[in-house]
Amino acid sequence: MVMSLDSDRLDAVTAHLRSPPLRREEYEDLFGQAPVIFAALSGPQHLLEAANPAFFEAIGGDPDRAGTPLGELVPELAAQGVLDRLDAVYRSGVAHRARAGRLILGAPGAEREGFFDFTYEPRRDAVGRVDGVVVIAVETTSHHHAQLLAAEQRVLLERIARDAPLAEILTGMALAIEELSPGMLVSVLLSDDDGRHLWHGTGPSLPDFFNASVDGITTGESVGSCGTAAHQRTPVIVTDISTDPLWEGFRDLAARAGVAACWSTPIMSADGRLLGTFAMYHRTPKAPDEQDLALSSAFARTAALAIERHQATEAGRAAQEREKEAREDLAFVLDASTAITREPHFTDCLQCLARLTVPTLAPLCTVHVLEDGRTQRIAVAAATRADEDFLASPGVRDRIDEAVAHVLASGSTETDRSGTRSGLPGSAGYVCVPLATRGRTFGVLTLLATGRPLDDHIIALAEELASRAAASADNAHQFSDRVQLARDLQAGLLPPELPTIPGAQLAASYHPAGEGLDVGGDFYDVFPLPDDRWAVMIGDVRGRGAAAATTTGMVRHTARAAARLLHDPAAVVGAINDALTSSSVNADDFVSLVYGELLPGTSPLTLELLRAGHVPPLVRRTDGTVEQLAQSGLLLGVAPEFDGSPCRVELYPGDSLVLVTDGITEARSADGEFFDEHRLAEALLGCGSSGAPGLIAAVNAAVTAFAGPSTPDDQAALILTAV
Repeated sequence: MVMSLDSDRLDAVTAHLRSPPLRREEYEDLFGQAPVIFAALSGPQHLLEAANPAFFEAIGGDPDRAGTPLGELVPELAAQGVLDRLDAVYRSGVAHRARAGRLILGAPGAEREGFFDFTYEPRRDAVGRVDGVVVIAVETTSHHHAQLLAAEQRVLLERIARDAPLAEILTGMALAIEELSPGMLVSVLLSDDDGRHLWHGTGPSLPDFFNASVDGITTGESVGSCGTAAHQRTPVIVTDISTDPLWEGFRDLAARAGVAACWSTPIMSADGRLLGTFAMYHRTPKAPDEQDLALSSAFARTAALAIERHQATEAGRAAQEREKEAREDLAFVLDASTAITREPHFTDCLQCLARLTVPTLAPLCTVHVLEDGRTQRIAVAAATRADEDFLASPGVRDRIDEAVAHVLASGSTETDRSGTRSGLPGSAGYVCVPLATRGRTFGVLTLLATGRPLDDHIIALAEELASRAAASADNAHQFSDRVQLARDLQAGLLPPELPTIPGAQLAASYHPAGEGLDVGGDFYDVFPLPDDRWAVMIGDVRGRGAAAATTTGMVRHTARAAARLLHDPAAVVGAINDALTSSSVNADDFVSLVYGELLPGTSPLTLELLRAGHVPPLVRRTDGTVEQLAQSGLLLGVAPEFDGSPCRVELYPGDSLVLVTDGITEARSADGEFFDEHRLAEALLGCGSSGAPGLIAAVNAAVTAFAGPSTPDDQAALILTAV
């Protein structure tokens, strides 16, 4: 603020030829009601000769003590250099001007800070000698505080904009206010979501014990200034804590902290939510002035902005964290489910489940299943050896078994999060989750905590994983049952064991396609006939499953029945063809077959073989050659009449008849090549003279090495070696 006076008026003030009473009258006429601060000081002691009301209101002192030295009237000015400056003007006769000079005014305990634009002008007598000093000033405190307030708010807004920590913003705000208003102590309390409690936000100049005592305070009527303001959602002004009923329960605390007045303003959000309270404390009883109220209102709005920004930022971070956790949870469940699903067997699925939960969900895991009315533990996983030892400690197994029994009976999750109900020393609780599918609880997944307790998040993951694992385990159980059923059915279509034929050695093998879920169409059989004859056959029925099994059974039973009545291999094969073509069950099925009969008492060992569309039989001689028997007839079941005739095969000791199905010759390598009859012959030649079992092993090893262990078609082989 710029202060200016007309030169003629200033001259009238500083050049006085009149007596003091006349000068006082002129002073009063000129400055009596003016807002400008005026004082006329006389002599080297700066006696207060005259002053207007604005002087006493701003600077202080007793208006009735005119003629008193200024240093006695306002003693606090001496220590601040005011008297020294007046002395300099009086001695030198040179005026002094100052802008925004700072003064601390008032008695101890009631000080206030003021800022002024000063002019100290020497006053001269009739001969030009300096006989006093005229003081003219304008108070700029409000303007100065407004500038500081604006500057501090800009700093706070910059901190808010860059997402500075809330504590840093609030503490910076409190310190700024305390600097603007010396003697004031500032506190901010933050509200919880329901507005029922207030928590420490900042209070840099209040004692730590005071901040700790009000941290978590419940809002309500007569709960100090802040608790009441938060409850009523209106400002609460307590000018004297020692007598105000709102502070009845906190007077001792306030006395220990040395605070005597408290003005609290609720901090409200834009949508009307309580965010906290903004409090101003004084060490002496005091009522707020307009500047205090404006300050409180302005900084309460700033605090609201900071808190809302902080809450929005924290909500965003929490949402991101929840999203991250949800992605991690989903990835964990999907990866674990995939790993469990890959296990083809029931027990392996549940053992995989136990391994995957440790230590991600808990340090200890067990899996129990109910089979044939009995409960058994089939999987255990532990993060450390100590955890494993804990599981084996006395009482732990029994307590878990008891909880498992409850869950199997109820089908519901049972939890003990703290370990208090479990009665297990060293345990932080457990959760037992049912493994259920198709409306039946068949098992229980148990997680046991030995460190941090199990929370809702862990329990939810365990339930989700258990649900998926139960479905996978049930599928694996059904898969195992189906494989076993297929094996049992397949076993019924193959001879349980090969018979002993005089003068011959037999060996056979059968490998189902894929996982062996369906009954295959490949078969072989060796059975005795009347007159010391023996029948040998191998075949392949088109298709798989029940239909192929039915056809296979019909072919085997027809062959066994017809061969006992007919002594001609061609007639036996014809009977099989008649059965196939006349059947209404599987009209579209056809069969490839090699059927032969071993003649009695022959030397060398002699067979009559007949081939119906099947893989050509091979004869491996002891001299290292392999012969192919190419003679063939049509597939069986294709035409009403079978046209074919047998060929005679003679086997000398060490010679072998090799019969295989096309699952062996048509096995494919990775690049699509067939194993074919040539590689079969090479496998037979490369194994040496090891008899029928050795030849079978050599053929299977060669096929596996060529095409891998999995086969898309059934593979059957039957080898007869003359001895």
